[in-house]
Amino acid sequence: MVGPTTTNGTSGPHSADGHPIPGAVVDSKGVAIIRSHHLNQGTSFSPQARSALHLRGLIPPAQESISKQTERAKAYLSRLTTPLEKHCYLGRLRTENTALFYRMLVDNLTDITPLIYTPVVGEACQNFSLIYTPGAVEGLFLSIDDKDNIPQILDNWTYPTPDICVMTDGSRILGLGDLGVNGMGIPIGKLSLYIAAAGFDPSRTLPITLDMGTNNQRYLEDPLYLGTRRNRPEDPEFFDFVDAVMAAIKQKWPKMLVQFEDFSSEHAFACLDRYREKYLTFNDDIQGTGAVILSGFINAINLSNIPIQKHKVLFFGAGSAGVGVASQLKEHFIRSGGMSEQDARDAFWLVDSKGLVTFDRGDKLPQHKTLFARSDNGGKQFKSLMDVIRYVKPTALIGLSSQGGAFTQDTIAMMAELNERPIVFPLSNPATNAECTFEQTVEWTNGRVLFASGTAFPSMEFNGKLYEPGQGNNMYIFPGLGLGAVLAKAGRVSDDMVYQSAVTLAEARNEEERSKELLYPTLERIREVSALVTRDVIKSAIFEGNCHDQDILNLFGARAGQRFEDKQTLEDKQRNEKLLGWIQKRMWDPRYLEDAEVLNGKVLAKAAL
Repeated sequence: MVGPTTTNGTSGPHSADGHPIPGAVVDSKGVAIIRSHHLNQGTSFSPQARSALHLRGLIPPAQESISKQTERAKAYLSRLTTPLEKHCYLGRLRTENTALFYRMLVDNLTDITPLIYTPVVGEACQNFSLIYTPGAVEGLFLSIDDKDNIPQILDNWTYPTPDICVMTDGSRILGLGDLGVNGMGIPIGKLSLYIAAAGFDPSRTLPITLDMGTNNQRYLEDPLYLGTRRNRPEDPEFFDFVDAVMAAIKQKWPKMLVQFEDFSSEHAFACLDRYREKYLTFNDDIQGTGAVILSGFINAINLSNIPIQKHKVLFFGAGSAGVGVASQLKEHFIRSGGMSEQDARDAFWLVDSKGLVTFDRGDKLPQHKTLFARSDNGGKQFKSLMDVIRYVKPTALIGLSSQGGAFTQDTIAMMAELNERPIVFPLSNPATNAECTFEQTVEWTNGRVLFASGTAFPSMEFNGKLYEPGQGNNMYIFPGLGLGAVLAKAGRVSDDMVYQSAVTLAEARNEEERSKELLYPTLERIREVSALVTRDVIKSAIFEGNCHDQDILNLFGARAGQRFEDKQTLEDKQRNEKLLGWIQKRMWDPRYLEDAEVLNGKVLAKAAL
């Protein structure tokens, strides 16, 4: 701990008897600023600022703009040879100079996002216990062994009150399975995307990993594994611990949004049902994935020239993501297609590792699979994907199986035979788990496919025409959905808010994107799109009486806790423009403080915190 001021006017770590600890680093104002990644501007500090902040001699003499610093960082990044090395360097940059890292990310989103999140974050998680260094990971590890100490552990988080946390238990990381505490790379990477895409203040974000052990024998036997060495608990102990965590979070930070990420399918649905009405929370694997795929599917329906009531949707993969997507699509069939609940449900078929999911195939179905299990199969069971396609004759094939190459040439050719514009969405991540590639589907359908994937694929030329793939990237949804919930001071994340995020995204394409038949806006427009999603999520909260921010309520003449069904006022152009501007002013932009701000003491005031 920092002790009293010493005789030479410095302060630093002291022993119990008041003597300086030999070799301990002494904090001066300048050193404290360099060490604070939220304040550090490196070589951009002006000569005047360096003098005022005691930085002379602590950084090289050259003064550079943030764009020059970005140029240097990109040059070094390009010299690194492996994706994991690049991921580690970017992590170091994030924990040394936050503004520079996010400036570089926002300005180079398409190139850098794969390095900090999927697909490279998967490899980083698998190697987390090996590449971990205390200075490069900022988040909370909540161990089941500390169940009785959760409030005290939360008190150890000394940053400003967080607006949002992303929480995982590491039990189902991407398509890689149970990685235990190594899954911490997921909430860290996810929050980086919230910050870049929606302008969350990075000092007000919190990654959390719930360490309840692992059933992965590889890690239990690994002498370098950093997590709790035990098997995962049964449900009563699991929920007892998560209940304690959620209650402690609510007590400490009552307005913080909690986003669940990469829990096992059973626990993902159970936690969503258990907490969604009591806490401000949502599950991106279920709701975010469902919303982003719904958005692309809305545009694919329009391009397919098949009425929504005539579509048949086949899912290959029946986990939390698959059922979450099917649920979102079913809701749209009801709302937009005017279909009954039963008719909409009957438009979906699920295939898992045992074949078509039916009530009479002889196995006990998990609860989430019963939502779309079939009872109209006449006692017949269909084991292979091709058999199911021949039986169902689907207009759309959606993959969430994590089985790379599962959509073979015969599979896609059959879809093309059945449909003039077949809809094929291989959504599994990372790329090695994708059910097929964009190039394959274009070639196997002779360019007729309506395609979206979970991972990024390159554009391609086929028969003299340039084809650009759609990517059903959750990044189009969760940043705006999360920011809308936080800015509205919502009490819960409702189904209407999630649904509206999908509809707004579907409508967000500009004229050029529509002319190219793109299913999604380009990723370069993500902050613009996130602001639009945020606006409409807030309006959905107002409509439901779920908005409690007084500035927003005053703008529309609404009251907290009361439904506001004046659609003419909600759609008023002037009010919408004001709300959008209000949102954009609250989106954090990665920039350095101006000299006047530095010399007026803002940096020193923040450093004192």
